[in-house]
Amino acid sequence: MNNSSHKIPVGIVGIISAIGIVYGDIGTSPLYVLKSIIHGLPNNQWANPFYILGAVSCVIWTLTIQTTLKYVIITLRADNKGEGGILSLYALIRRRYQWTFIIAIIGAAALLADGAITPAITIITAIEGLNVIYSSIPIIPVTLLLIAVLFFIQPFGTGSLGRFFGVGMLIWFSTLGILGLYRLLPHLNVLAAFNPMYAIRFIIEAPDALVILGAIFMCTTGAEALYSDLGHCGLKNIRISWGYVKSCLIINYLGQAAWVISHPQIIGPEVNPFFMMMPEWFRLTGIIMSALAAFIACQALISGAFTIISEAISLDLWPNVRVKYPTLIKGQMYIRSINYILFTLSALMVISFQSSINLEAAYGLAITLSMLMTTVLLFFYFMKNNKPLWYSVPLTLFFMVIEIGFFVANIQKFFHGGFASILIAGFIFIIMYSWFTGRRLKREHNSFVKLDAEYLSKIVAISHDKTIDKTATHLFYLTRAQGLHAVESKITYSLFERKPKRADTYWFVSINRMDEPYKFEYQVEVLVPYKVFRIDLNIGFKVDMHVEQYVQLIATRMEQQNLVNLSSRYPSIKDQRGDSLYVIVERTLRNVDVNFINRPMLAIYSFIKMKFTSDAEMFDIDPTLTLVEFVPMIANEYESDCETLKQLIEQSQLGITTDQDIADAILDTDHN
Repeated sequence: MNNSSHKIPVGIVGIISAIGIVYGDIGTSPLYVLKSIIHGLPNNQWANPFYILGAVSCVIWTLTIQTTLKYVIITLRADNKGEGGILSLYALIRRRYQWTFIIAIIGAAALLADGAITPAITIITAIEGLNVIYSSIPIIPVTLLLIAVLFFIQPFGTGSLGRFFGVGMLIWFSTLGILGLYRLLPHLNVLAAFNPMYAIRFIIEAPDALVILGAIFMCTTGAEALYSDLGHCGLKNIRISWGYVKSCLIINYLGQAAWVISHPQIIGPEVNPFFMMMPEWFRLTGIIMSALAAFIACQALISGAFTIISEAISLDLWPNVRVKYPTLIKGQMYIRSINYILFTLSALMVISFQSSINLEAAYGLAITLSMLMTTVLLFFYFMKNNKPLWYSVPLTLFFMVIEIGFFVANIQKFFHGGFASILIAGFIFIIMYSWFTGRRLKREHNSFVKLDAEYLSKIVAISHDKTIDKTATHLFYLTRAQGLHAVESKITYSLFERKPKRADTYWFVSINRMDEPYKFEYQVEVLVPYKVFRIDLNIGFKVDMHVEQYVQLIATRMEQQNLVNLSSRYPSIKDQRGDSLYVIVERTLRNVDVNFINRPMLAIYSFIKMKFTSDAEMFDIDPTLTLVEFVPMIANEYESDCETLKQLIEQSQLGITTDQDIADAILDTDHN
């Protein structure tokens, strides 16, 4: 598959699309950032120009340093064949720095936790604005209704709506800029906020500056999602569009500051400057636009969560779940379990916190962690690409100091609601860590058998043994063995030790997920002419997983090349294609010695594997054509135990004469 086909063209359409896809989260932050800042100021100081200008200066320089410098200029260059995001970054370095998986899953878990909170805070803030005009509107029920609509349209895809997102968000950002200018032009003195000294003095002198910094950080929470959407929009489109988006955001924040400073008599901790700065004749329209922008922002964030989970599955960081593609739009996917989890968590956040002010206390802490983890991975990316230490070390430390500062600020929120985001992130982290650990332990206990002449002759002999009931005309085994002439011992155990599997053709299908996102290659090896074959599929971590279709297409091409006969062997239906059966061999984890730390992780892995995942579903194989077999974790150890028992029984004829003697000998051997 040609990677160039996935390059995003640069142009007006790409730029507008980027505005609709990338900036939803960061573009709705003006709805609540200044309101949250005012709520954290001392009593009766809510319109103090020193505090307001200092806080807005912090916002301007946070957007400049954190979003523009770190993400738009530096991090976006760390792409994996055009794809971005923390897991794509991890995929670039995992071969050299294997232990960094722990950094990657902390960041991914925190980003997904943010995905559960963002719909709640964004939509409830927009509905609270409507409540200013129509005080009888029940905020919580309406918010829950909109969240339900948002998540329940996901299975149908948003392809028909997607074309309007870019235009809608372009109008939204233009409106932000115009509203800001409307309030800014009569009070140009607020432009002093561009002076970074206002930000520095505010951090040093303002009471509870750490608490307010937590509110200021919310202006850049969408930066991590910006990196994740790199593959959807392209580097140049994002960079060009960010110039316009940032300008509109800053103008709006300055306009809000001008309105607050000029209306000290009506400013209070419950007042939202974003809605109050609007002319009265426009306020209803502005509130409706806010709700639509919030809806678009949440849609982009949900799509981003699906993308993260899809990548995590491919990197063995998340259980195998089915990914559906409801439309033909690149990158658009749907994962049912994630959709329901995010909906449930978002609804619970609304019900539990009841207002945007309360939700702001839960917002920001998790995403700070994600940004910190991206910074750490970025350092190892620099190391892998031989960047000089004089460049990579100071740059990494610079961003880490800023992000640790924001983390300390946000940790102040922990007991006021921040614990919720950490609990969600912790739950996701446990799932990811348990799954990765379980997969690693299975790989460590893997044993392989060489498909030499002896084994291949045994397969041919079984195929010709008419005393064995035929299992299928074409028998497919899924294998992870990398060598062309090797398979796991669990497969040979299934073939020979269990009920022997007689078939007319045998296929060993290896599926290898590649670090490159859109790579697709395959290789065919004929092990026994017309009888035994191996197919190696090398599939990029963003390529759809339709293994059954791929295998059938490859087999058809092989038939055209006269390498295999796919027709049925039953005389009455020789004109039809022969029946197929896919065998998935699972290893039970009983009696496997692991340390006390990994033991609970292994238990969680086993529970998830048994209850919630299916390789047949993951690989898109018809379940009616699938046989799942369970064999011992280490088949060769089982065979070794059998040999030990045989030796013991033989010894019984030489000196061990009682059943109790044999039992004691077996117990001694087991104990040893």
